[in-house]
Amino acid sequence: MRFVDLLIAAATVSAVAVPTPTKKRAGTFQFTGVSESGAEFGNQAIPGRLGKDYTWPDHNAISTLIQKGFNTFRIPIMMERIIPEKLTGSVNETYAAGLDDIVKFITNQGAYAVVDPHNFGRYYNNIITDVAGFGAWWTTVAKRYATNEKVIFDTNNEFHDEDNALVGQLNQAAIDAIRAAGATSQYIFVEGNSWTGAWHWTSSGTAEAMGKLTDPQDKIIYEMHQYLDSDGSGTSEACVSATIGKERLADATAWLKANNKKGLIGETAGGANAQCIQAVQGMLAYMKENSDVWTGWLWWGAGPWWADYMYSIEPPSGTAFTKVLPSLADYI
Repeated sequence: MRFVDLLIAAATVSAVAVPTPTKKRAGTFQFTGVSESGAEFGNQAIPGRLGKDYTWPDHNAISTLIQKGFNTFRIPIMMERIIPEKLTGSVNETYAAGLDDIVKFITNQGAYAVVDPHNFGRYYNNIITDVAGFGAWWTTVAKRYATNEKVIFDTNNEFHDEDNALVGQLNQAAIDAIRAAGATSQYIFVEGNSWTGAWHWTSSGTAEAMGKLTDPQDKIIYEMHQYLDSDGSGTSEACVSATIGKERLADATAWLKANNKKGLIGETAGGANAQCIQAVQGMLAYMKENSDVWTGWLWWGAGPWWADYMYSIEPPSGTAFTKVLPSLADYI
């Protein structure tokens, strides 16, 4: 999501008992889930302090969402926190231990944990142009999870205002590094330029460079994001129309089919109102009709510090959890 600096709304995470999860209901989509925010918060405070600038997702909340049928949890992190100072540097084991813990918790329940460097194609606020260094960063991180088949690697969140060819090169470097690190069985979610928006996937030119990506394991999933407000930024409770979700995915769907690719909507959301709920339902129904190319969807977002955020799907009282999620049961 395109925030310059994610603000903290609360600051206490309690240790709670974890219920035994149920298995994901059999459905059309391979991946359904949420982005579990927290570890990327306070992104102007590097390295930041746990409990003050950032936090980790809540185990109990994740278990509740698994009970609802979700099986995929995207964990946004900061590249600078896990490998500080330089892309080729060493791991900050304190921050990495927090990621290890949440990845282990999610995957031990049979769900997918998506490692998401939530950096918008930047490192210390500078556009990443060091392709080899970007690969080195991914080598270090991928080695940590190379034997866990339930881990998914998300190359980087929402590249934007960059050269399309560079974005393609960075994605290919990540793929190559992940596979060379021994992570040969996991899925890789690749994100494009222009905020990886589905609605301008083809018109922005990102599709040309991204379509050239190769993976010896053939497990690339093209992660696109799609919000339903007027500018597609995900900053309003209003949706353009009840049909906007389907309409904004049409070109990307055609591209996926024409190029024999698989896609995922890695971020989506709408306000807790009738028109937005209809728009989200319409988008998911359209994806279900085209499940030969759409593998699933992830809601933005969850996490213990969202408080009264309009899209929060954090149990037990998040706005989307109480007012939107009941209407989406057919698509989980």
